[in-house]
Amino acid sequence: MKLRYLIIVLVILSFVSVFIGVSNVSPLDLFHLTEEQIQILLISRIPRLVSILIAGMSMAVAGLIMQQLSRNKFVSPTTAGTLDSARLGVLVSLMIFTAASPLQRITISFAFALVGTFIFMKVLDRIKFKDAIFIPLVGLMFGNIISSMATFIAYKNDLIQNMSSFMQGDFSMIMGGNYEVIYISLPIMAIAFFYANKFTIAGMGEDFSKNLGLNYRQVVNIGLVIVALVTASVVLTVGIIPFLGLIIPNIVTIYQGDHLRKTLLHTALLGANFVLLCDIIGRTIIYPYEIPISLTVGVIGSAIFIYLLLRRKKYGL
Repeated sequence: MKLRYLIIVLVILSFVSVFIGVSNVSPLDLFHLTEEQIQILLISRIPRLVSILIAGMSMAVAGLIMQQLSRNKFVSPTTAGTLDSARLGVLVSLMIFTAASPLQRITISFAFALVGTFIFMKVLDRIKFKDAIFIPLVGLMFGNIISSMATFIAYKNDLIQNMSSFMQGDFSMIMGGNYEVIYISLPIMAIAFFYANKFTIAGMGEDFSKNLGLNYRQVVNIGLVIVALVTASVVLTVGIIPFLGLIIPNIVTIYQGDHLRKTLLHTALLGANFVLLCDIIGRTIIYPYEIPISLTVGVIGSAIFIYLLLRRKKYGL
């Protein structure tokens, strides 16, 4: 798929997204906007669009980095316990700081996401039977353990309703003033582009990387920090968006190959397009109500995941 096609689709979907909502704002109104319509666009529609684009791009890129470093196409923040660890961090921040600032929450969430991802990678190093399907199953079990711990703590401290808001990804509450923490993902993605070639080499294995003079452990740690920080910012702002970091890199690999520098921009754009499309579907299918993004992405993403599994079996991948 040509890069320009992804950009064209992104522009079209973004334009459509801005004009979907209960409050009536049409493209024709752009030439004579009322004060109320301007407020709707600036406070609700545009912040929502920006958060969708950043969340889609960053989570897809995070999944691509994890797959490259783990050398497994079925590893992602969803199947490595990263999302669940970040959510546990948010819960702990709610317990420690009842009136925590976004910076305090993202710091604690980032720390938990980083530790959770690091533990999974250590477990991955010790597993001898490294079947492509077996590894993410281990990650899912690890994530379920963390999720169960979070649920227990939430019930014990009467925070189950607070935790539920981070369980379901939802863009409906995104408004100006409460989503800006997600901007942290932008410089992090720039760093990912800068380290793209090193991530590609690291994905070939520790011995190969060291023979080429690469500081393998440092590059892997940088990759884990990028994944953890991106995941924490998205979970704190939007909530959990499942399967995104799993399916988008695999789709891009099918038509673009495995070189991370060549696939990174495609992955980011396709991730944004996918989340935009799922969000539009969720906002129109039972209009004027809307379905949370975690549900639409989960349903469509799981179907694509099953297809990828069947495709792997068919081609002996």
